[in-house]
Amino acid sequence: MSQSRSPAFLPRLHDVWRLSWPIIISNASVPLLGLVDTAVIGHLPHARYLAAVTLGSTLFSFLFWGFGFLRMGTTGLTSQAAGRGEDQRVRDLLGQSLLIGVIIGLALVALSAPLIDIGLRLLQPDSEATAQLAADYAHVRIFSAPAVLMNYAIIGWFLGRQNARVTLLLMLVTNSINIVLDIVLVVGLDMNVKGVATASLVGDYTALAVGLWLVRRALKTLGGRFDATPLKRITAYGELFRVNRHLFIRTLCLLFAMAFFTSQGAQLGDQTLAANAILMQLVMMVSYGLDGFANAAEALTGRAAGRRDWREFAASVRACAVFSLLTAGLAALAFAIGGPWLIARLTGIEAVRHLAGDYLPWLVVMPMIAVWSYLLDGVFIGTTQTRAMRDTIIAALLVYLPVWWLTQPLGNHGLWLAFTTFTLVRSLGLGMIYLARRRGQWSDRGDTNRFNE
Repeated sequence: MSQSRSPAFLPRLHDVWRLSWPIIISNASVPLLGLVDTAVIGHLPHARYLAAVTLGSTLFSFLFWGFGFLRMGTTGLTSQAAGRGEDQRVRDLLGQSLLIGVIIGLALVALSAPLIDIGLRLLQPDSEATAQLAADYAHVRIFSAPAVLMNYAIIGWFLGRQNARVTLLLMLVTNSINIVLDIVLVVGLDMNVKGVATASLVGDYTALAVGLWLVRRALKTLGGRFDATPLKRITAYGELFRVNRHLFIRTLCLLFAMAFFTSQGAQLGDQTLAANAILMQLVMMVSYGLDGFANAAEALTGRAAGRRDWREFAASVRACAVFSLLTAGLAALAFAIGGPWLIARLTGIEAVRHLAGDYLPWLVVMPMIAVWSYLLDGVFIGTTQTRAMRDTIIAALLVYLPVWWLTQPLGNHGLWLAFTTFTLVRSLGLGMIYLARRRGQWSDRGDTNRFNE
């Protein structure tokens, strides 16, 4: 009997949707925030404002999401500990992740001046005016670092415990405040890029306050007790470090690929940079939808791995794949039919609209290629076998950069071709590793006693 018709499959479909819909709704506020940023700044009289926010946002993708393992690693380890019924370990993981977030966040604030200077130099703004506006944004935004990284840990912990509705509340608080303040500060008070940065700062700290309150309530229902020992001994962090070292490298590589794309677009002029930024906002809309099912895969496969239940594991992956492929197909169709209309909603600058329309075909094919990397990232995070994620993204970069170099005569089309190839290599690499492990380690025949690498 096939896995898809087994009794375990239909309940997994329900579980995937139960975990995914709150995450998808909360994630929808993230691209909505990006769309508001783009629309508000994009209707200012010059493209340099949108270019500056794009560069500043890219910089903080490096500074913050470089430490995204605080979310991903916490989710995988927490879901496995919860699957084994180890409440004390669930408590310890939260405390350790929060402490790591505070330390890294304060270090980023302390080193803000050189980090911002070096980061903007690497991104190579097209003009001095754009560089100054990007710096104005960055020097405000950096102060949210401790809150952002602690929020990563809190969100990861709740997802690992399959409490997606709490995550929904936390994300909606952050992004709702951010969107409202965007409009008030940029449109009402004419603060341009500093207004966008201030809105993000206030939203992040508000979310942290709400998140800590929710954590306090959740701990009252959890077995075990507060124990400071795992927070003080460096050896107690061994499992987190083992999982997260690969995630750290993988995330940096991914962010480098995104930043390289933005930087090379900037070299083609502010209008091309602005057009790419608008298209990337549409890509992000799809990615946050796919991420909802990937997050469900993290929680469900992590629980199954903790229980050593490979039948449940297989059914969970298949159920997540059904929803992911449906989402990717609908997105590709939407871009093919309504892409020009979406672009027109994001900017009133005719030259930017025209350029974005020229490169729209790349967005039509992107969802069906990228869907596999999102889904399988969730599986590898849930099983905490993060070395595969690191290795495949390094391989993708080794293809991405030569393709870009060879296609420079094609201009921005060459840049989109290189980025699409990067995504394709990631998906293929993760798919091959997944199939190999399903035949061995992730089966009743394999070594079910090893997860961390």
